[in-house]
Order: sequence, then C-alpha cells, then structure tokens
Amino acid sequence: MTMLYEHHYSQLCLKAIRYVKDQKIAEDIVQDLFVDIWKKRENLNVSTSLTGYLQRSVVNRSLNWLRAQRVQIEDIDAVKSTSDNAADAQGEIEKSELEAHINKVIDTLPEKCRLVFIMSRFEMLSYKEIGEKMQISTKTVENQISKALKILRYELKNFSKI
Repeated sequence: MTMLYEHHYSQLCLKAIRYVKDQKIAEDIVQDLFVDIWKKRENLNVSTSLTGYLQRSVVNRSLNWLRAQRVQIEDIDAVKSTSDNAADAQGEIEKSELEAHINKVIDTLPEKCRLVFIMSRFEMLSYKEIGEKMQISTKTVENQISKALKILRYELKNFSKI
C-alpha cells in the first residue's frame, strides 16, 4: 500500500488540483481516497487498470467536492435572501406602525395646530401661504408648526421605547 501511495500520490494531487484549484483540498481528496481504499482493501475489486481506477476516483471525488461547494453557496444565498426578505418585511411592518402612530398623533393635535401642520408638511404650502389661507400671521404659523413638532417628537420618543 505504501508503494502504491508513493507512486501515485503526486500525480493524483495534480489531477485533483485541475478541478478544485487548491493544493490543500486536492491533497485531502487524494488522502481520503487512499484511506477509503485501505478500508475496503479486502473487498475492493478493480477490473480496469489500477492507475485508471485511481484517476477516475480522484476526478469523481473532485467533482463531488465542487458540487458540494456549489450547494453550500446556493444554501448561503438562499439564507441571505430569506433573511433579507424577512428584514424587509419586518421593516415594512415597523414603517407601517410608525406611520399609523404619526397619523394618530397628528389627529390628536389641537385643531389650528393640526391644520397648519398638514398644510405645511403634506400640502407643501409656505408659512406665508398658510398664514394667508388661515388669516393668521406668519409668526403664528411658525409657533403652531413648532408646537406640532414638539408634540410629535415627544410621542415618537415614547413610541420607539415600546
């Protein structure tokens, strides 16, 4: 068995390297082949040439290793994709909950404050336009926006701790 190993080892490693592109992995494949041959030595029946049998075995083991690596990569990609989808779904849920909470807080603002805030943030009107529309001063608009933002900050701070 030692002579067989010494005679074929380097040639089989070179053959494996052509497939797996890594010397250590190629050496492991060849060594595993010889270990398996040693374990099966009493029942092993090689009907072709021994060199042909060893080379075909190394090629098959190398291809199996490559296939296993591809499956692992696909599994990793699937896990990443699943976790990305789960994170996206969780993010969407959190976003929806936050939007609902913001809308609820806006609905509870005092009437004038709520109207000023909605015109400013959702209708995109300037402070001057809001003042003209509601017949109030620009300074009052600023104060109402400030009041709305203060309430929103307070409520959102409490919301994030839930």
